[in-house]
Amino acid sequence: MSIGFGIFLFVVGAILVWALNFSVDWIDLDLVGYILMGAGVVVVIIGIALLARRRSSISTTRTGIDPVNGERVTQQERSVDDI
Repeated sequence: MSIGFGIFLFVVGAILVWALNFSVDWIDLDLVGYILMGAGVVVVIIGIALLARRRSSISTTRTGIDPVNGERVTQQERSVDDI
């Protein structure tokens, strides 16, 4: 969701900077557009960082002795956490 919102902010900022050809006396629309594009880039970067952090893998290896025949048994488990 945050990646989509960042792209939305970037697109709205780009429209304000390059697509609109009128000016308002009390606000600079180009500056607002550049600020929105910068905020969009920051939100996308944060979204990607949180997405990469969310997918962590856990690997567990257990070794034991089988009581029946005395052989060493190794069990490996691997899971991916989705927080």
